[in-house]
Amino acid sequence: MGEYMSQIPVEIQGHIRQITKSSGLPDTEDSLEMIAQGWLEKKERFERHISRMALEEVDVLEKGDERGCLAMTFSGSLINIGPQRDGNRNVQYVSIGLRKDVPESAHQENSQLGGDVKVGVPVSFTVGPIVSSSPVFKIAVTAEELDLDEQERQISKSTEILTREFLNVNKEMDEE
Repeated sequence: MGEYMSQIPVEIQGHIRQITKSSGLPDTEDSLEMIAQGWLEKKERFERHISRMALEEVDVLEKGDERGCLAMTFSGSLINIGPQRDGNRNVQYVSIGLRKDVPESAHQENSQLGGDVKVGVPVSFTVGPIVSSSPVFKIAVTAEELDLDEQERQISKSTEILTREFLNVNKEMDEE
C-alpha cells in the first residue's frame, strides 16, 4: 500500500478505490495515491476550517436538533445542512471529488432529514437535493446560542470557503 493510501482510515480505503475507478483516471496505483493524497489534504483543510470558524465537531446531529451542520463524507463531498425552521432545512450538497457518478452540486430549500446525521452512516433525506450521501466522515455543528440566520450564514460561508479550497486541492493534483 502506498504512502498516502496507508494514511487513510481503513473504513474509507475501499471508498477511495471506488472513487479512483469512477474518476476517469487510469486504474493504477499512481492514480489511487493521487486521490488518497487529495482526500487527506481535504480532511486537513476541513479540520482546520471548522476550528477557525468555532464549529463543534460531533459524532451525531439528531434529526430534531435545530442546529445547522456541515458534514464531510467518505468521498470528500460537503453537505451543508441549514438550521431547522418549521421542520425544514435548506440543504446544499457539493461533490468536490473527481467522481463522475454523482451531481456536482445540488440545493433544495425545505429539505427534511430521513434520520439523524451520524458519522459512518450516509445522510438520507425524505425531501432533499439528493436521496442519500456516501457515509459521513466528520460533522461540525454551529453553536446553539447563535440565532438561525447567523447559523445559516456560518454554514453557508463555510461551504463556500471549503468548496473553493477543495477545488484548489483538485487543481493542485491536476498540475502534478
